[in-house]
Amino acid sequence: MKLLSNSRYKKMRLALLIFSFVIMNAHFILAQEKVQIIPQPSSIGYGNGTFVLKDKVTINASEGLQNEVQFLSALLQKGFSKTPKLVKKGIGILLKIDESLKDKLGEEGYTLSVGRKGIYITGATATGVFYGIESFRQLLPVDFEFEKTYKSVKIPFIEITDKPRFPWRAFMLDESRHFKGKEAVKNILDQMSMFKMNTFHWHLTDDQGWRIEIKKYPKLTEIGSKRRDTQLSRKSEERVGEPHEGFYTQSEIKEILAYAESKHINVVPEIEMPGHATAAIAAYPWLSSMGVPQEVSVTFGKLDDSFNIADPKVVTFLTDVLDEVIKLFPGEVIHIGGDEVNFKPWEDSRIAQDFMSKNGLETPIDLQIYFTNQISNYIDSSGKRMMGWNEIMGTDIHEDDGKTSAEAKQKLAKSAIVHFWKGDLKLINEAVEQGYDVVNSNHWDTYLDYTYERTPLSKSYAFNPVPEGLNKEYHYRILGTGAQMWSEWIPTVASMEQQVFPRLAAYAEVGWTTLENKDFERFENTLKLIKQRWKLMGISFYEGD
Repeated sequence: MKLLSNSRYKKMRLALLIFSFVIMNAHFILAQEKVQIIPQPSSIGYGNGTFVLKDKVTINASEGLQNEVQFLSALLQKGFSKTPKLVKKGIGILLKIDESLKDKLGEEGYTLSVGRKGIYITGATATGVFYGIESFRQLLPVDFEFEKTYKSVKIPFIEITDKPRFPWRAFMLDESRHFKGKEAVKNILDQMSMFKMNTFHWHLTDDQGWRIEIKKYPKLTEIGSKRRDTQLSRKSEERVGEPHEGFYTQSEIKEILAYAESKHINVVPEIEMPGHATAAIAAYPWLSSMGVPQEVSVTFGKLDDSFNIADPKVVTFLTDVLDEVIKLFPGEVIHIGGDEVNFKPWEDSRIAQDFMSKNGLETPIDLQIYFTNQISNYIDSSGKRMMGWNEIMGTDIHEDDGKTSAEAKQKLAKSAIVHFWKGDLKLINEAVEQGYDVVNSNHWDTYLDYTYERTPLSKSYAFNPVPEGLNKEYHYRILGTGAQMWSEWIPTVASMEQQVFPRLAAYAEVGWTTLENKDFERFENTLKLIKQRWKLMGISFYEGD
């Protein structure tokens, strides 16, 4: 037998190694195709084999995970038609809190391991464990929660380590313009939960309706929650031809808050001030800057009147409202809007002008910042933080008369969170450099009432909340992003769903997934499975390009 030369042996050995690498890579790709999760996890490692999850599976959980056990049990019961038993040991599903992971994965990160001995979901907190369960949920067959009963399910051996890119991952629902009701809100919370979105921004007051019960001021809902008609389309004199109304009692809000808490979703209420105040003024005319009676607006846009914030009684009214809101909502942030204030009523008001002169306020923008700081300090005193749209910094982002208003001398309180929605992106840079935390919801990229022609799915997915060129030392000041569902022209739940889905999934990945792990083609492939789920759930979604 002819012996191979040393050089030929090395060449053959190298070829064999390359061949082995290709085979291993092929296995990696095949395995990877089995694991499709939105938002894409930080890292996924693949093993060789599958775990057979049977209908007699058991759950072993750490103390403090009763909510997570209940959620997982209900999920498995839907697919197996059996409620899993809770045990202290054995092969099955282990849910574990490991506080030592906090440095590595933060409050919301988790690990998900599937191997021969079972399924292990670990987080530094209950929130992390919950998100691990949501990822595990997407490993199950699409129809697992619907109709068909399974005896067993095969899950590939995997190791997932995951944590979010941003701490603020929000969806906003405007219910002032069109009231949707608590079942629609709960359904939205369900979808947010599946995609690990942690903040529900609830727009509850505006010109066209006051949607939250305030016990000290009952007319806010007796009068302010009802309008006699609704504008049919933009800049149109046509009307729908029927009244619109609705509001949440505080008892109903508590029910929704408890539901959100079970999904690890924080609820941020938005109570608009000092503009977008017509519904409140209709209920209590003495709140008006113009001094004339108003009705709950049937038209949309930037309206004339606003709260007369130069009157101490009006400021007391607003802090009274905030007292009930602060007591009701357990979260750390109260949103006060602060956008699209019409300054002409203050310019024409002797009360406002005297107040400005007395307090050294040179412009209406200064008056707004002065008031906003009063409210910010009041909210701070309760242990919470104020948030508002980026007009609260004093920049005229509208330039309605073709020129920028005089620069404000007043400076916004540093504790305020600036919610950017409009204007030059350099305003974000200026805000963070001045020490403000910012949530970036640039309307061109995140407004869900915009058509898919204007904001296609690919544009939603491509959005980066950190502006290009922002110095890295300020990146931590960008808390995250929000997707806004304004409802002026979105009257029904079905029409709302068409606007929200599938773009909500894209915004979830914007908020959670690192830039290097984003891949639109991979996202679209995974989205096909999510769409199958939505169909089974009865959710309407946009199916165009």
